[in-house]
Amino acid sequence: MSASQDHEVRPGRRAVVAAVGAVSVGVVLTACGNQKDSGGSDAVEPTRGGSDAVEPARGGSDDGGAALAKTADIPEGGGVIFADQDVVVTQPKAGEFKAFSSKCTHQGCAVSSVSDGTINCPCHGSKFDVATGSVEAGPATRPLPARPITVKGDSIMLVP
Repeated sequence: MSASQDHEVRPGRRAVVAAVGAVSVGVVLTACGNQKDSGGSDAVEPTRGGSDAVEPARGGSDDGGAALAKTADIPEGGGVIFADQDVVVTQPKAGEFKAFSSKCTHQGCAVSSVSDGTINCPCHGSKFDVATGSVEAGPATRPLPARPITVKGDSIMLVP
């Protein structure tokens, strides 16, 4: 046997550290991936003690809006988050419906619940008013942008 055949090849410390770092980055990116791609339902969470997700109403309207839900699906004083449409629909008082972006204005996290009169972001604790979308608690400093909806009969439609 020659000397070159007896030599054992081992990776250097830099190569091992770089490989571990690359694997760690891959794990973090996978864990923090976009929740839209997770295969979840259209409705994230009804509020006011309800635990059943609201199935979005199917179909459209004469003005081209997509039907999101029935008015009865949105609890008074609360709301429902529609993750696939990036919108949260609220009913601040009986018969009054509002819609806002479901992306927190602080760092773009998806809001996760509506309770006690606020739309809540799980990432850093921002809270937004269900009637106006204005910031009730930071760190967000900008309100949730309003999204146009129409109510026809008992259907709530998102206007494109």
